Amino acid sequence: MVLAAQPSTLTLPRAVEQALRQYPAVRVSQELVSSVGAGIRLARTAYLPRVDVLAQLNRATRNNVYGMLLPQSVIPAISGPPLPVNSPTNVWGSAVGFLVSWEPFDFGFRRANLDSASLARRRAETAVERTKLEVATSTIDGFLTLLAAQQTRAAAQAGVRRAAVFHEVVSALVKAELRPGADAARSRAESALAETQRIRSDEAVAVARAELGLLLGAAAGEVLVEAGPLLELPRETPAPGAKVDSHPLIEEQQAEIEQVRAQQRALDRSWFPRFQVQTASYARGTGANPDFTTGGGAAGLGPNVHNWGLGMSVSFPVLELAALRARKEREIYRERAETARLELARRELDSRLEKARAVLESARLVARNTPVQLEAARAAEQQANARYRAGLGNLLEVAEAQRLLTLTEIDDSLARLHVWRAMLAVAAATGDVDGFLKAVGGN
Repeated sequence: MVLAAQPSTLTLPRAVEQALRQYPAVRVSQELVSSVGAGIRLARTAYLPRVDVLAQLNRATRNNVYGMLLPQSVIPAISGPPLPVNSPTNVWGSAVGFLVSWEPFDFGFRRANLDSASLARRRAETAVERTKLEVATSTIDGFLTLLAAQQTRAAAQAGVRRAAVFHEVVSALVKAELRPGADAARSRAESALAETQRIRSDEAVAVARAELGLLLGAAAGEVLVEAGPLLELPRETPAPGAKVDSHPLIEEQQAEIEQVRAQQRALDRSWFPRFQVQTASYARGTGANPDFTTGGGAAGLGPNVHNWGLGMSVSFPVLELAALRARKEREIYRERAETARLELARRELDSRLEKARAVLESARLVARNTPVQLEAARAAEQQANARYRAGLGNLLEVAEAQRLLTLTEIDDSLARLHVWRAMLAVAAATGDVDGFLKAVGGN
């Protein structure tokens, strides 16, 4: 008989590692970095010479005319003197050649485009770090949520057991006619209420496991977590002194601003003459002769007249200045908008950090107080039970004491997790989730 392999339990660091490896959002951002890296290689090719090769074979008439024809892409060009009359005769024509073009200097235009592509890659890399931070934070939060749901379920199960035991005691007293029959009905209702709370806690565990499984790339049934030190109160640490300036969101926004500025520099170098060193070598063949006669049937099939040339051409976009100024103005407004977004992100992170620190301090104080609260609730429940059995108390006192004990057990078990969750909020605001994971491992 072959037993199915049981899924292994995950510690928090392993869960974060698996989520960073499996969650699609991380892979998307990483592939975008590769795409931008290809853009850098594309920008570098602008420094290379361009080589165009052409080979052509045609059969056409040889009628030609004098006069200019404006540049267009419809009417084929024809060379040679015009014929005295239009003739339907046609001949073979062939051509082969290549043209090499190279821009020896560009007043920094290509370098500016390369810088812009490099900064785009840096922005994409910071986006990867931001995505990893978000995925890691969501995974840790989901991990803590699942632990909290499990702790709540454990307290609810303890409440079900207490209610069941008390119901048996009440039923025995009612049968002995020491208590009214209404007490049995009320204790049965309290037992059913405790069972309802347990069912809802089971639902919360299932939902939390499914949400964590989404991040881990695993089925809900395969998500088993190991609490480790997360059910204990973390050691006291001094208030974090980290700033939000190292947060990946801030770095990504700063990279966005630098990329916009690089595009402005590229536009500044666009309105300059473009110099092209060009060399060409080509050969043509034709079946038409200068005396208006034609050659044999195969004349012109192969190129037989060779030429070459070497020179430099200069082009200057005279009327592009207005368009370039408009594009530069657009980039200036983009820079202002991105700068405003940077300031907004910094303010929001500062606010989140201050709130997280306040919540952390409060969570620590609550975690120190809940053990006292739990001890008192247990004593109250025991006393209420004893008073009821001795005939000195009523059922409502016991029911209230049991409900209070269950809620206090939940509060006590969640209080330490709330401290860890507040520490996570501080780490997420500063962008230092690695520091949080080290605190978990070294607690």
